[in-house]
Amino acid sequence: MELTRLLALIDDIIANKVSDLHFTTGDFPYIRNSIGEITPVEAFWKLTEEDMERVISIILLRPFTETTADVSYERNGTRFRVNISRIIGGISIAMRTIPSTISKPEDIYLTKDLLKLCDTEKGIILMTGPTGSGKSTTMATMIEHINQTSSRHIITLEDPVEFLHTNKKSLIHQRELGTHFQNFPDGIRSILREDPDVIIVGEMRDLETIRAAITLAETGHLVFSTLHTNDTVQTIDRIIQSFPSDEQNQIRMQLSLALTAVISQVLLPKADKSGRIVAREVMINNDSIRNLIIRGQTHQMYSVLETSKQQGMNLMDDALIDLYKKKIVKRETIERYVHELDRIKMITGE
Repeated sequence: MELTRLLALIDDIIANKVSDLHFTTGDFPYIRNSIGEITPVEAFWKLTEEDMERVISIILLRPFTETTADVSYERNGTRFRVNISRIIGGISIAMRTIPSTISKPEDIYLTKDLLKLCDTEKGIILMTGPTGSGKSTTMATMIEHINQTSSRHIITLEDPVEFLHTNKKSLIHQRELGTHFQNFPDGIRSILREDPDVIIVGEMRDLETIRAAITLAETGHLVFSTLHTNDTVQTIDRIIQSFPSDEQNQIRMQLSLALTAVISQVLLPKADKSGRIVAREVMINNDSIRNLIIRGQTHQMYSVLETSKQQGMNLMDDALIDLYKKKIVKRETIERYVHELDRIKMITGE
């Protein structure tokens, strides 16, 4: 009976298009609502160890012996990205719904300038932002744009595979960590023998993966990847600082030549509570950005973003304030994300 009700809860979040479902030993299930708030499902009961084992059994189809596991799970045609972790007092399970269809550019406010980046023959395009900011959705939409508009060989390395692509004008091969490759550096090395044009590295988690991704971009491939950083400039600093100090001058030069763009985004609750909307900061590598990377003067990049809007660049503060001026989000919402609070008053006069 308990398993039937647990499965019914999963079916409910599918039917109601809930983005996230959380199970924790000794507590109610929790969901993330349409405006991004975590709320308990109090009509349920506090989950026991046996309940958690039942959920794990349908997701993993085996006992959970690790400290953490990242897997994909499918139910009734809907796929989930799932993390299972041991915590104080038991186990937590986080299930994120993966939409069955890939978003259209207009649905997620992808501009023509951003889609134009997909036409690049080589380089690295980085999607950044906190967990749950829609990085995977944006990247999948950009990959699908390539799939529909050009004839290229696309290979993805993911953990786990999220959006499923079907061949259109391009040939796409998707691989999952643990099933088709053992780690990202090895996965990257192996696909070089397969004549790829576009390579998706699900996440640049460590130094070796970052190094390999930059090398791929230098050698004539278009590379997409993600990083958990808060803005575009911080992303550049994070990459450089991942390397030993005696290698940082060299990696500055490599990155300045390999980088195509950094896109940083957040999801904000709408003022009318009808859902969430994306705000993006965009850095496109031009001569000014390239020189600042080489010289290590990344703090000056914010000024370049502010003065290069005609080239498709955009500061996060300006994106946030624009949403507020259009009354799409509330002022208190953007105040949690802007770098300079005084900028709100300067632009809006409030």
